[in-house]
Amino acid sequence: MSEVTQGGELEWSVLGGSVCQGGGTDSVVRYKYRTVMNPEREKESTDNRGRWEQQFNPLLIGRRSAMANHKGLIVDVDGRSHENNLAHRTREIDRERLIVRRGQPFSITLQCSDSLPPGHHLELVLHLGKRDEVVIKVQREHGARGQWWFNQQGAQDEILLNLHSPADAVIGHYHLAVLVMSPDGRIVERADKISFHMLFNPWCRDDMVYLPDESKLQEYVMNEDGVIYMGTWDHIKGIPWNYGQFEDYVMDICFEVLDNSPAALKNSEMDIGNRSDPVYVGRTITAMVNSNGDRGVLTGRWEEPYTDGVAPYRWTGSVPILQQWSKAGVRPVKYGQCWVFAAVACTVLRCLGIPTRTITNFASAHDVDGNLSIDYLLNDRLESIDSRQRQDSSWNFHCWVESWMRRDDLPKGNDGWQVLDPTPQELSDGVFCCGPCPVAAIKEGNLAVKYDAPFVFAEVNADIIYWIVQRDGQRRKLREDHASVGRSISTKSVYGDDREDVTLHYKYLEGSQKEREVYKKAGRRVTEPSNEIAEPGKLQLSIKHAQPVFGTDFDVIVEVKNEGGRDAHAQLTMLAMAVTYNSRPRGECQRQTISVTVPAHKAHKEVLRLHYEDYVSCVSEHHLIRVKALLDTSGENEPIMAVSNIQLSTPELLVQVPGKAVVREPLTAFISFTNPLPVPLKGGVFTLEGAGLLSATQIHVNGAVAPGGTASVELSFSPVRTGVRKLLVDFDSDRLKDVKGVATVVVRKNYRSVITGLHY
Repeated sequence: MSEVTQGGELEWSVLGGSVCQGGGTDSVVRYKYRTVMNPEREKESTDNRGRWEQQFNPLLIGRRSAMANHKGLIVDVDGRSHENNLAHRTREIDRERLIVRRGQPFSITLQCSDSLPPGHHLELVLHLGKRDEVVIKVQREHGARGQWWFNQQGAQDEILLNLHSPADAVIGHYHLAVLVMSPDGRIVERADKISFHMLFNPWCRDDMVYLPDESKLQEYVMNEDGVIYMGTWDHIKGIPWNYGQFEDYVMDICFEVLDNSPAALKNSEMDIGNRSDPVYVGRTITAMVNSNGDRGVLTGRWEEPYTDGVAPYRWTGSVPILQQWSKAGVRPVKYGQCWVFAAVACTVLRCLGIPTRTITNFASAHDVDGNLSIDYLLNDRLESIDSRQRQDSSWNFHCWVESWMRRDDLPKGNDGWQVLDPTPQELSDGVFCCGPCPVAAIKEGNLAVKYDAPFVFAEVNADIIYWIVQRDGQRRKLREDHASVGRSISTKSVYGDDREDVTLHYKYLEGSQKEREVYKKAGRRVTEPSNEIAEPGKLQLSIKHAQPVFGTDFDVIVEVKNEGGRDAHAQLTMLAMAVTYNSRPRGECQRQTISVTVPAHKAHKEVLRLHYEDYVSCVSEHHLIRVKALLDTSGENEPIMAVSNIQLSTPELLVQVPGKAVVREPLTAFISFTNPLPVPLKGGVFTLEGAGLLSATQIHVNGAVAPGGTASVELSFSPVRTGVRKLLVDFDSDRLKDVKGVATVVVRKNYRSVITGLHY
């Protein structure tokens, strides 16, 4: 069996801008997704939705009947949300509430009991903020560039109002008051039960986030599904992620994130005014996604235990994280690591209308002291002895986001993709955030631009230097690597789920003249090329391995080549250590120290055999082993060191959704997993979610899954939105974690519902 658990006088001010026109054991467990199929859960889901409405949109409740008994001129107001939201590409967010994008006209209709009396006219006033901190009078005609204005058309008992917002209007929740004014300037009548949300508009040429490529807009704004890349630069794996930026009330939570920033809590009027600027909004979001020093969304933790929260690897989407943060009274959710921080930021920024994508930088440097060098201090056993509290480190991979925007605050050449990193690493102007930093500035070595360019430059360009600290305290350089940092910088392709390599957006080709010019400008030491042919070292050291699978035994081969004319005698030390993806040691798996003799012009190979029992007790959830090899010839030559990171691969889940998917019609998913380990798996749990399909659902597997045994489940659910959707599944247990699976589901319209007047 399995268990399923659920998801008078007015003071005017005008904000300026420009206007853009247009726009276990082998068993099968069956159960149904109760949020849709079970009447009690159906009621609970309805109650939850009601609570969201009360919290985020009280003006929506009773909107149609707000003026039902009114005796004045204006009988009712229609926000025309169906038409406006379709034109503004916000229909996926909500079809009942009015949600528009700035710089693009929208219309509302007033239903009147009679025509306007002679000499009377309408005035429109916009209010922003919970306490109406910002008040904007809408001009009656197209006047100065960058102002709100409206025109009106009357027909029978209706007045059509066309509102035009500037392309740099403040994003947020607006309340609109319609005033009927007498000839002598008195307010005769006021209708103010009208509200709407405004977002950035990357389709508008004058908006700072304008992106003139429809295929990129569909991916970086409209796509709710993504792929995040992890692993090592030579063994890259993609995990599916549900951004879910258009799921119910996610937009409201995104604005709630902005409302709880330190700047908003300190001076809400100033903060609201700054929300016209995507640079300001992006920087605020990077600070608020982490909880360091504020009311942020996620708390970071980079090592077990995670017992008082959710382990970072168990998340498969952003929506449950944002919902949990909001429902808990803006208390941080436990726990996140870099890809989770980046994914949540991507969700928020896409929802607000800023084109955004998740980036993975493999072999990413964390340069604490800003010297563009990552220094590892080791003892003679190759163990780290760095006593500094905050150490330089090289992460196997690190994730951030890029957002597309114009940088009017910087010199020309800095528009386009901007690095925004919400993972709390270093302080930026006293806040744990990073960016926005122009990718173009990183490539050209322009480190004086805002924000945090030196730190980002180091992440993709720093040197790595290994030192042995001898017993007398003297340092001896073992290895200096100028080329390993910043490799295979990756993002999901616009044209599918394939990986796109964007390394050349960040840096010139390794070893090129242009690269050396950039390094010199950035202040990094440059090794000039020589016309002389350098004599290679007589002894060369390398580490080779196949692609091992977690749960199996495997070999690591250390090869010593002697290119010299006489035999070489040396001591070879081989150390295999489990590490986290950000280089924190977890324990020693295997060590060997032997004396080797390598004949002239020959090679010698040593095999380091790693058994499952050797690494299972210390390997982290990232399944990463770092092998170091040190060759010491006792004073004849400098020691030689080689390092290799080995990513242990894990199996994938089999996820199948057969049949034709129709919105609001039951559909069944079949999920199976075979245990590849030589030991039973206990405490198994499947986590499923998918934007437009179902909210996050957990299935607990009772009993153990024997070695080689298969756990299978069937899940019935009903899709709630049409389009190409992804069903994401994660499996975790006591001995095997972070096993992923995904299935694509094409959801079609329910034509019977369309005929009866329902639209999805």
